[in-house]
Amino acid sequence: MTIEFALVSVDTPADANVIIGQAHFVKTVEGLHEALVGISVHLRFGIAFCEASGDCLIRRSGNDPDLERSACAAAEAIGAGHSFVIMLRGGYPADALNAVKDVPEVSNIWCATADTVGVVVAAAGPNRGIAAVLDGRSPVGIETDADVARRRVLLRELGYKQ
Repeated sequence: MTIEFALVSVDTPADANVIIGQAHFVKTVEGLHEALVGISVHLRFGIAFCEASGDCLIRRSGNDPDLERSACAAAEAIGAGHSFVIMLRGGYPADALNAVKDVPEVSNIWCATADTVGVVVAAAGPNRGIAAVLDGRSPVGIETDADVARRRVLLRELGYKQ
């Protein structure tokens, strides 16, 4: 059996972030929904989960129909069993990651970002899985003291530091 690789570009809506991960059970959608809805009343999200057996459907949920459609479109393009896509607005992945990781079905987080994302998908026969995620660009240098100061101000403006 041979393995074929493909690069799938994930189209994240404007002002949204994406979390891509791996989980193992149809209950994943409900677990992720319950985890996200408890984070903030302002958090808007859409979830899509690719079943790897049984009906092999893309299971979906969310509190924002547009983000749910975007998550489903990304999950369909990736098409990897046991993968999930969460699109977020009104919060950042840093706000949601611990809750997502605490869902018992979640086994891996590939990325959590607002950057352009490419997903390297491996296919062998009827099986398809995520081999890697390309998230963001390469660094162009090491931050200066002025960059450190700007970073610290930004974290306080965003409310992550006091």
